[in-house]
This record gives sequence, structure tokens and C-alpha cells, in this order.
Amino acid sequence: MGKRTLKEYFVVGLKGVAMGAADVVPGVSGGTIAFISGIYEELIDSISKVNLKTLKLLKEEGFLSMWGALNGNFLLSLVIGIALSIISLARVIKHLLENQPILIWSFFFGLVLASIIYVAKQITKWRPGTIFLLVAGALAAYFITTLTPQDANPSYPYVFLSGALAICAMILPGISGSFILLLLGMYKPVLDAINDKNVVLLITLISGAVVGLLSFSRILKWLFDHYQNLTLAVLTGFILGSLNKIWPWKEVLESEIINGKTKILKEKSILPGSYEGDPQILWALLLALAGFMFIILLEKLAVKKNN
Repeated sequence: MGKRTLKEYFVVGLKGVAMGAADVVPGVSGGTIAFISGIYEELIDSISKVNLKTLKLLKEEGFLSMWGALNGNFLLSLVIGIALSIISLARVIKHLLENQPILIWSFFFGLVLASIIYVAKQITKWRPGTIFLLVAGALAAYFITTLTPQDANPSYPYVFLSGALAICAMILPGISGSFILLLLGMYKPVLDAINDKNVVLLITLISGAVVGLLSFSRILKWLFDHYQNLTLAVLTGFILGSLNKIWPWKEVLESEIINGKTKILKEKSILPGSYEGDPQILWALLLALAGFMFIILLEKLAVKKNN
């Protein structure tokens, strides 16, 4: 982790913006964006350094020593980007999901599809165990996408727990933190809290997220240090299995009317030809291609920079 220029920290902030935008969508993981933008392992390593040993530096050597040990400038740039993105894009993405679901899901489908190729290319040795874990990860993620979202009457302990579980998913490529919130019945309350500026609920959620993040990041760092290929195989499987959730064309199996609005409880992926209504195939293909090419471009820029 060499010293970055102001311009490079600005780029890190933009990657945070992309992560935040992805995390707002139930089915797309900010961890996927972190991985394909080349900052995933640095992110996990930096978060895992938030511990008592690092805090001890504050007392013994001062703030700057502690900040340097934490890779603080990197984390601050990323957090600012994520926060700005979530605050500014939550309302926009909610509107798009409600009014243009096929188009926005198509873009993210292409983006995530290209991400599978990118992450799989990082695996240096393919063995039976690697393939087994990839398949297991894909099946686990697929199963999660088929679960029916729950309704929640969020007490503060439940909000805290939801934050802890969601952040663990959020930093895993392929597993969407916002989809975990959806399953827990907390997605709408959180979006409403952002739009209504419900500070108490948001602070409770963030507190749970901080606890979950600090705990889970240590596990991930250890796995990358000791079993990198196997860990990458599981992550590739997670992303592959998550494609079911973001498939653009869905058939509603269960729904209910709440306050005059239809709430979807369960749905399944179908072919465009079986979709009731305009499948928007041409625009869907173009946006999926745009998402796919966006990841390919990011990869080529990363390779060019490393060379």
C-alpha cells in the first residue's frame, strides 16, 4: 500500500460511490465492485487492523501513527464515497427499481456476469476442491435468492443485528447486503430512514454494521492469507449463484396489497418470451452489454496501471 496522491484518493472515493450504488440494489454486492476495482484485499486488510493493538498506538505514538497503521486515508476516502452514494442515490434507485426494473436489472446482470469471469481469473490453481467449493458457493447463494422476504416490526436490537448480518454479506462479492436486509424485512425501513432522516435507527444500524464488519473482516483476511484460491472459488460461486436474483424477467408468485401498493413476496426467473408485458429485450440487451463492457474496461485499466 504505497502512498497515494490526492488524485488517487479521489479515485478511491469514486470506487466507494460505485460500491454504495451497488449496495442500495437488492442483489448486487458492493464487495463485487471492490473486487473488480482492485481494492478488495486492501479493504479487508485495512478493516482487520482496527483492533486494540492499533488503538494502543494512539496512546503511545500519537494519532498520525495510528492513522497510518489503519490505512486511514484509504478507508476515509472509501467511506465518504459510499456514504455520499447511498444518501444521494437511494431515492433514485428506488424509483428506477419500481418503474424500470427490467432495464436496471439488465445493467447489473451484465456487470455481475463480467465480474464472475474477472474473479475466476484470479484463481491460479484449479483442483477438485476448488471446483467443489465454487459449486457449493453457487448453490448456497442461489438458495438464498429463493428465500421469501419477511416482514419486520423493527426493534432496536433487531435493527442492530440486521446491520451486523447485512454488512457481512455486503463485503462478500456476490452476496448483497441489501438483499439480506430485504430477507430480514428491514430493506424498506432502512430506505425510509434514509429518506426521512431517522437518525436513531440509522445509528443503531451502523453500530451493528461496525461490529459485524470488524469481526468478519478478520476471518476473511485469514482465509485470503492461508487459502486464497479456495476463498476465491467460494466467492466466484457466490457471484454466480446471485445471478438468479438479478435476472431481469420475473414472474410474481406471491404478493399482497399494503396501503394501496403491491408488495412482492415471492417471484421466479422466467424467459423474456414468457414475461407478461413489454420485455424490452433490445434495451435490456444493450444495458446488459454496457454493464459487461464497463467491467472489462475497469479490468483493462487496472492491468494497464499495474504495468
